Amino acid sequence: MPTNNLFVTLIKSISGIRGTIGGNAGNGLTPQDIVKYSTAFGNWVVQTTGKRKVVIGRDARISGEMVRNLVVGTLQSIGIDVIDLGLSTTPTVEIAVAAEQAGGGIIITASHNPKQWNALKLLNDKGEFITDSDGKAVLEMAENIQVSYAEVDDLGSVTIDNSYLQKHINHILSLGLVNFEAIRNANFSIAIDCVNSSGGIFVPALLKALGVNIIHELYCNPDGQFAHNPEPLPENLKALAKEVVLKNADLGIAVDPDVDRLCFVCEDGTIFGEEYTLVAVAEYVLKHNPGNTVSNLSSTRALRDLTEKIGGTYNAAAVGEVNVVNKMKETNAVIGGEGNGGIIYPESHYGRDALVGIALFLTHLAITGGKISALRKTYPQYYISKNKITLTPDMDIDALLLRVEEKYKNQPLSTIDGLKIEFDKQWVHLRRSNTEPIIRIYSEAATEAEAEDLARKIIADIHLILAD
Repeated sequence: MPTNNLFVTLIKSISGIRGTIGGNAGNGLTPQDIVKYSTAFGNWVVQTTGKRKVVIGRDARISGEMVRNLVVGTLQSIGIDVIDLGLSTTPTVEIAVAAEQAGGGIIITASHNPKQWNALKLLNDKGEFITDSDGKAVLEMAENIQVSYAEVDDLGSVTIDNSYLQKHINHILSLGLVNFEAIRNANFSIAIDCVNSSGGIFVPALLKALGVNIIHELYCNPDGQFAHNPEPLPENLKALAKEVVLKNADLGIAVDPDVDRLCFVCEDGTIFGEEYTLVAVAEYVLKHNPGNTVSNLSSTRALRDLTEKIGGTYNAAAVGEVNVVNKMKETNAVIGGEGNGGIIYPESHYGRDALVGIALFLTHLAITGGKISALRKTYPQYYISKNKITLTPDMDIDALLLRVEEKYKNQPLSTIDGLKIEFDKQWVHLRRSNTEPIIRIYSEAATEAEAEDLARKIIADIHLILAD
């Protein structure tokens, strides 16, 4: 029976085109929408690069094959050759676009969203997410372009390429800071949760290539039947935590459906914390290659503390992978990412890559020695509280944020993405939703109570402004 209450307005953003499967065109990700935006992107690729080659790949969600068929057929119909990686990961497709000298890439995945969602993530010819301006150009084409389809002799071809699992692994093994010998000699026992998506293929293959012989697989059947909410948050990793303790494993590893987010579970079943994935990997990278770091405004301050302690400079970017990448390039950062467990290591490529993160983290843990819980305790302790305020649709949210900014004008502020206010080593970040009349409020402090107190203070300020 159709679950119509799950259908939402199609979301067109810097992250691509996403929505729930089914419903009417323009509401949810329907075949008509898939063809429309694939056509626009294909034409954009040809116009901006002159190339007629696009790499695609997908995660294992149930709708993936259907969406893939529509994308491939559409690209062929406008004379574009397709290299299809099949079940793959977001970072693998990113690497393949550059390696194949393609004009762009499409990753068919809704990342951490539940199974009824899917999306088209759009890459440029560098294998990086397209910019905001490029995204707007694609959307403009989708609404206005007069499409001229290829005649029969000019249709695009399709090449199935299953080689990039191994190519991606070989690439990781070639990185200077990945120490295969140290990982192998550590004789790790590792439990993994791959949420029944393509990580169930890629993560075990990587671990075996790194010399890990004891792997306890949980939800590694890539059939798209997510065993739990696929976002790798503590409340969704209870089964993995139990598995780690039950099997007496050294650690647990969890990835999201498209394998660009990464988090760990400690040997005692406690959660390492997705915010600290980047912190731990950054510590290892900075020890061997001192330099600058970048994360988004809503990520933990611990990365800044660590970077400055080692002598580098930390910079914050607006939320969104492409924004982090742009700031990393601007500041020549040696490591960066997002607090949701996204690792961006420029020595590899400019994209969040859980597989690279796994290899670097295991090297760090192997060299450091000891338990993962002990490693976690060496980092600055912060807690992030996440809240939101729902407003009326006619509310001028920008004007509201300006009033809050005025109230705290004597504090360090950032307005590159909503409003972030710093209070010594505490901060609060207010961001408006692009799809709902909501302000999301993230706050961080040394304790949970302090973080939540700060959030309540800002929420009270907003209510006072609204009552004025």
